[in-house]
Amino acid sequence: MNIEIFRDYCLSIKGTTESFPFLDKNVLVFKVMDKMFAYIHIAPKDGQFRASMKCNPERSEELREKYAGIIHGDHTRTGKWNAVYLESDVPDKLIVELVNHSVTEVINRLSKKKQLEYFNGIL
Repeated sequence: MNIEIFRDYCLSIKGTTESFPFLDKNVLVFKVMDKMFAYIHIAPKDGQFRASMKCNPERSEELREKYAGIIHGDHTRTGKWNAVYLESDVPDKLIVELVNHSVTEVINRLSKKKQLEYFNGIL
């Protein structure tokens, strides 16, 4: 998957916003309900684009063992973030699934009120 397809897919998710909130203006962040679900370094690291997404810690470990293109997320202390090299052994279909999983992880951690706002379209 290339960076443009990744960005377009993230923006296609209901309520997604994008911004450059960090001092490092090379990190594009995607949020839903004002919570970050993915970010990508728009200046390639090691010559490759790498996107980071939230992930269930148990699933994270499985994915890291199975794919060379999935590693521990940058700047995270927990196992809740994976960094995915977009043009690697990770299939595009799985990257899409991981973006959706990340959004679900974010929504599930919102208050019930915020979840209802999201699902009822009050954005």
